[in-house]
Amino acid sequence: QVQLVESGGGLVQAGGSLRLSCAASGRTFSRYTMGWFRQAPGKEREFVAGITRSGTSTYYGDSVKGRFAISRDNAKNTVYLQMNSLSREDTAVFYCAASTTSLGVIPTRAIQYDYWGQGTQVTVSS
Repeated sequence: QVQLVESGGGLVQAGGSLRLSCAASGRTFSRYTMGWFRQAPGKEREFVAGITRSGTSTYYGDSVKGRFAISRDNAKNTVYLQMNSLSREDTAVFYCAASTTSLGVIPTRAIQYDYWGQGTQVTVSS
């Protein structure tokens, strides 16, 4: 099992950038596919980005392709989300999640992730 703690959220101006971090505790971080989700008020939790255990493959939701980049450093038990060209539509609580799903297609549904962080608020001002 793994515990996840997000950080780096806050207020940012539209067009700006923000980098989120997710620190994982545990001895088996590299065994998990990692993902970022976000949830705005009144909306379903939305898949943002995922990365395989080795960090060699990534996948992004349509709404963030070309703007966001997920990465991980297994030696530091940390996964990152670099967010560029932010707009008000990106305002949401962002969650880090870990999945035990077998190696292959990166899961995109929340139900496929087993462990979740508490979330960090990202607010983009116009």
